Amino acid sequence: MPTLECPTCGKRVTYATREEVPFRPFCCKRCKLIDLGKWLNEEYRITEELAEPIEPSSDKRGAPEDDLDRAG
Repeated sequence: MPTLECPTCGKRVTYATREEVPFRPFCCKRCKLIDLGKWLNEEYRITEELAEPIEPSSDKRGAPEDDLDRAG
């Protein structure tokens, strides 16, 4: 059977199907929320530079402001 290690607490979880671990890759809801809290408190950061700079698109179709202008 496959196992996974919770990235928050390190607990090993053995499962037969993916549905048996609803909080995957975490072992439980508590560990999932702890991880979310660390992201929100900026304890985790993405430190690598982007491979290519992201340039803003000049295409404005579908922008939310366009919908407001049409509503009148």
